[in-house]
Amino acid sequence: MALAAPDSSKDSDLSSLPTIAAIATPLGRGGVGIIRLSGARAYDIACELTGKSAFKPRMASFCRFYQADGTVIDEGLVLYFKGPHSFTGEDVIELQGHGGMILQNQLLARAFELGAKQANAGEFSYRAFDNDKLDLVQAEAIADAIDATSAAAASSAIRSLSGEFSQKINQLLEQLIHLRLHVEAAIDFPDEEDVDFLSDGVIQDKLEQTQEKIQHVLATAKQGQLLRDGIHVVLAGRPNAGKSSLLNRLAGQERAIVTEVAGTTRDTLHETVVLNGLTLHLTDTAGLRDTEDTVERIGIERARTAITQADILLLVYDVTRDLEEESTPLQLAEQLFGELPEAKRLLIIANKSDLLSGLSNDGSSEKMTSASQLEINKRDYQQVNVSCETGAGIDNLVETLCAKVGFHPPENSLIARTRHLDALRRTAEHLAEAHEQLTVFKAGELVAESLRQAQQSLAEITGEFSADDLLGKIFGSFCIGK
Repeated sequence: MALAAPDSSKDSDLSSLPTIAAIATPLGRGGVGIIRLSGARAYDIACELTGKSAFKPRMASFCRFYQADGTVIDEGLVLYFKGPHSFTGEDVIELQGHGGMILQNQLLARAFELGAKQANAGEFSYRAFDNDKLDLVQAEAIADAIDATSAAAASSAIRSLSGEFSQKINQLLEQLIHLRLHVEAAIDFPDEEDVDFLSDGVIQDKLEQTQEKIQHVLATAKQGQLLRDGIHVVLAGRPNAGKSSLLNRLAGQERAIVTEVAGTTRDTLHETVVLNGLTLHLTDTAGLRDTEDTVERIGIERARTAITQADILLLVYDVTRDLEEESTPLQLAEQLFGELPEAKRLLIIANKSDLLSGLSNDGSSEKMTSASQLEINKRDYQQVNVSCETGAGIDNLVETLCAKVGFHPPENSLIARTRHLDALRRTAEHLAEAHEQLTVFKAGELVAESLRQAQQSLAEITGEFSADDLLGKIFGSFCIGK
């Protein structure tokens, strides 16, 4: 019989939870494979697996792992982290054996025989959150660090994991709580001179300072969301306009087949690249035209679906042939897409511009100052002149894309998600309502209510206030071993 962990004492709510186990390293051939266990029985299971009677916390012990009949499954290291001084706040065991699907699955199956159950996706991180070892922002940052597509995104995720983003949010929460205390005091004690917030301007100044800080954090979060998610860019246009050539240029390799035959691209082709720190999820599409070819028509239908889902739509056209004598790029866009996309979503790419005049490396061209170019500028659209053959103008295109989506992350940017932005925007709206009630209507009770709603929205970010279904959705996106 395995001995209990030394000086083990668990709260009843922790001991009632099942002990969970999962493979914490990617399946496949490797030098090391790790099985992680967390829960009240993790220590006992490790003792029974190894035949050892005790493990010292935070000390590696070399052991053999045994089947019920005494045969050896594998050998390796056992690490014991005694709760609450562990990732989850519970007793945690790590079994470090050899990598390989067979050995890891055999070891995991043995842990199940001894009383552990399969961990759900994100369950280790959820227990860490539930035991106040992490807040919700830090828990999400674990998944964001694992899924990072660039060095900048990984670095930002680690900063969020270390608590920088949470600290900013908690500082704002403290300011909101302080504001609410003053307002509530003014409502409860209206005759006190030192709490006459409707006339002394103190609360108004503090409220405006909080609004400024919220806007600053919101701007930082927008950059963090772009770092985490990137943007979906769809290349569209007529056949043989140079869409596939542009995709190859941006990807830095021959990802798409390029020929002189119109209609070569029959389906959507996806590629993810990181340029200037911004992740671009590129989609090359079939050329838009009327055709009787059944396969090509299916490709065009898929192209139109991708176009509606794009964050940024690149209209690629061949300057030597795609525009009729009196047509403009904007008229071409309206013709191809059925309606003219908004300027914030559309970027016009004039390909083969070098064939009309000498196109410099920055994409400038003397002959691109025509009436159509003036129309583009006047209506707040943008055109970038490129040559997919020589590469001229490609750097300018990447810079224009970054500027179009407002991507200019500072070195200390923090990773953020859409739900963070939503919560910050709602917080800013409630603060604006509080400011209006204070300065226009002098309505103390309504100021207090708006501040309460602002605090509630902001607290959703760190998980101080969060619905159970939101938590399930967040942690359900994690790896099984996390």
